[in-house]
Amino acid sequence: MNVYEIITEEILKKLESGEVPWLQPWTGGGYPKNLVSKKEYRGINVFMLSCSRYASPYWVSYKQAQELGGNVKKGEKSTIVVFWKQIRVKDNDGEVGEDGELSSKTLPFLRYYRVFNVEQCEGLDDKVPNAGPANPDFQPIEACESVVDGMPNRPEIQHQEPRAYYHPKDDFVNMPNKENFDKEEFYYSVLFHELGHSTGHEKRLARKKQDDWSMFGSEKYSKEELVAEMTAAFLCGHCGIERETIDNSAAYIQNWSKRLKEDKKMIVLAAAQAQKAADYIRGIKHE
Repeated sequence: MNVYEIITEEILKKLESGEVPWLQPWTGGGYPKNLVSKKEYRGINVFMLSCSRYASPYWVSYKQAQELGGNVKKGEKSTIVVFWKQIRVKDNDGEVGEDGELSSKTLPFLRYYRVFNVEQCEGLDDKVPNAGPANPDFQPIEACESVVDGMPNRPEIQHQEPRAYYHPKDDFVNMPNKENFDKEEFYYSVLFHELGHSTGHEKRLARKKQDDWSMFGSEKYSKEELVAEMTAAFLCGHCGIERETIDNSAAYIQNWSKRLKEDKKMIVLAAAQAQKAADYIRGIKHE
């Protein structure tokens, strides 16, 4: 059994074992949270807010910004956060309970709010906790650096903003600063993920055409995320750092596999494409 098969099997075991919490592995202060309540956001909200371009993890509603003595800067656009709430409603069939009252039932009710990052606001500087770099003494991992440096036809790697993403149109990868990652292994895992995306470009493995980079949350997007994260998991296994990163990889995959109706076969199919991507990044050619 090769390293790819071992990693795939271990991730599948973790998915079968139940929920695994995903943690954003870099910080601008940590997990996305509300500035007033200090409560961390959950579920898909974590991904939506973590994908923003802001370094601060703190978010407020328009009203909260005003109540704190600040305001949202003119022209700033909000981000939506959602949550489910259980509400009780009267039963429409007219059944009467033992107490003589109409029976009721509980229904899930989706609510949403619009929030702004504190960097989109003014007058809140004294309300926001300060957080320095998570890992100011970042030490490069030689095996990982060798994989990155040796990738053929590699896209440019930038560190311009505190977000991790691959830009298919301009063919570059952006990463948060290395010092903002809790551990060195986390930096390389995220970088491998974005390089995994880049292998889909037409000038590499041509997994995707230029106009086929789908909208966030779509089924195609979910499948591509599975491929990218499996690629990262394989490369971490190759570099010997999977012990530090595999739980987060499983949690990330778990989130997107839910969108595919818990189709575990999709993980295996994604793994096949991820093997090609990992081999490409490692410079392994197949006839």
